[in-house]
Amino acid sequence: MHQRPLGRSGLAVSRLALGTMTWGRDTDPDDAADQLKIFLEAGGTLLDTADVYGDGDAESVIGSLLDHLVPRDEVVIATKAGLTPHRYRPRDGSRGNLLRSLDASLRRLGTDYVDLWQVHGYDAQTPFEETLAALDHAVASGRVRYVGVSNFAAWQTARAATWQTAHPGRAPIVAAQMEYSLLERGIEREILPSAAALGFGVLAWSPLGRGVLTGKYRNGRPLDSRAASEHMAPFVRTYLEPRSSSIVEAVVTAASGLGVSPLEVALAWIRDRPGVAAPVLGARTAGQLEGALRSEHLTLPAEIAFALDDVSAIEVGYPERDGASHPHSYYG
Repeated sequence: MHQRPLGRSGLAVSRLALGTMTWGRDTDPDDAADQLKIFLEAGGTLLDTADVYGDGDAESVIGSLLDHLVPRDEVVIATKAGLTPHRYRPRDGSRGNLLRSLDASLRRLGTDYVDLWQVHGYDAQTPFEETLAALDHAVASGRVRYVGVSNFAAWQTARAATWQTAHPGRAPIVAAQMEYSLLERGIEREILPSAAALGFGVLAWSPLGRGVLTGKYRNGRPLDSRAASEHMAPFVRTYLEPRSSSIVEAVVTAASGLGVSPLEVALAWIRDRPGVAAPVLGARTAGQLEGALRSEHLTLPAEIAFALDDVSAIEVGYPERDGASHPHSYYG
């Protein structure tokens, strides 16, 4: 698998990442082991997780697998902190909470450092400087190699990236993990131009439109799908609407013409978008992961990529349209 630098950092990552959101919950340790073996054999290196995935169980599963499947220094572990189960404060970017969460993640992962540590969401109740100082402390202590943010608005991401480069010794923001797919192209308005200007890479979560771009929902909701799952149905329902259906049909048509699966087409499109370091694959089974990894060998013909750009184009108005110096680089 091809490796890419994460933004303008020295951290190299595989251009497909293995997501673990379902590990320890919908994906048991044996199935997770099968996924990891397949991913490693394909040349993958980047494992994405978070302290809240499976209430910490996803990190524990990764830690158990690192014991015997792969040497620690042959994988890039990216985890996150800052979300909480508390209704009164669902995001907590305070220094105390972030550093406690990091120590707990390290214990579960069975390692003394993580390669990429990301703040999982913007916390308006904590001074911005306090949150970012926690990232600096984590890097200075050796527990973290690189830092990033996730699900921040564009102005928040740009502010963090700028603040971190304003003074020598601060840890630069090298990654922003955001939802991005043919069904959700909102980050093209400001996040992607910011990434190009400020030097961070984008990790795209849900690159298959929460599973909808596989085409599995064209004729209903399979009983074994996320849309039929009690806790995942609201997550998928967002994209079960007419606009999404037209995009899915375009992907299916392209896949048929190329002799590949819709999943491969959707992943190849997102993988090669400007500013994207890696899409994060969220497979539930080893079979699903094998299908996704086949996209590594597919490069979309320009005319197909342009057609998909067109059918999924988002409306861009003032001020993004007038303020973009090179709009066609991002808006298709």
